Amino acid sequence: MPRNSWALVLGGSGALGGACCVALARDGWEVVVGFGRNRDGAEAVAERVREEGGRASTRAIALPGADLGDLTGLGCLVWAAGADIDQPYLSKADPQALRKVIDLEVHGFFEVVQGCLPMLRQNRGAVVALTSAGLGRWPVGDGLSVIPKAAIAAVLQGLAREEGRFGVRANAVAVGVVEAGQFDKIGFDEAWVAAAKKNIPMGRFCSADEVAGVVAFLASDHASYITGQTLFADGGYSS
Repeated sequence: MPRNSWALVLGGSGALGGACCVALARDGWEVVVGFGRNRDGAEAVAERVREEGGRASTRAIALPGADLGDLTGLGCLVWAAGADIDQPYLSKADPQALRKVIDLEVHGFFEVVQGCLPMLRQNRGAVVALTSAGLGRWPVGDGLSVIPKAAIAAVLQGLAREEGRFGVRANAVAVGVVEAGQFDKIGFDEAWVAAAKKNIPMGRFCSADEVAGVVAFLASDHASYITGQTLFADGGYSS
């Protein structure tokens, strides 16, 4: 499939999305790096792909309600977009903050999927979304991240059931703590880091490249009979 179609990565300008772009390009996909505001980040990811001999371009897609542009030849949709959030307990979370992340992640994802489905059906393509390991084991204070991803997981289940007849596959990668992107922005203290690692059987956090490798697998023909599944890239946190 990669030789005849291309992959759209929403949130491709971020650390995780960027790693997904690189991994997909290494597998032969032409990659479109979708971004909302971070044009410079998207261009940097595209340039990295090109430096490795891959094919990449960028596309501004401000969600929700954005024009996705020409989707001719689309064979893979990767959702790696997400909102910048705080980490309050549910009892202290701002309802407006929840509405904001729901609007971006749930409404945005749903709109993108609907827009891409005609071409994904035509090309018997794949949808891969990054969700949260918190869907398997609740991480205290992370509700603004986990709640919208629960809705995304539900949409993926629906896609797997309804679109399999067209050859479309839909899967998720449930991500644990990754030492990149949001992790660096939040700046956790040493005590939190030590306690978090004790909760992970493998005793360490994940890298962006490790997550991207799972995404690339699910997008590939190696996963041609896998749909409706969630692979937990969390070092055993949710086990």
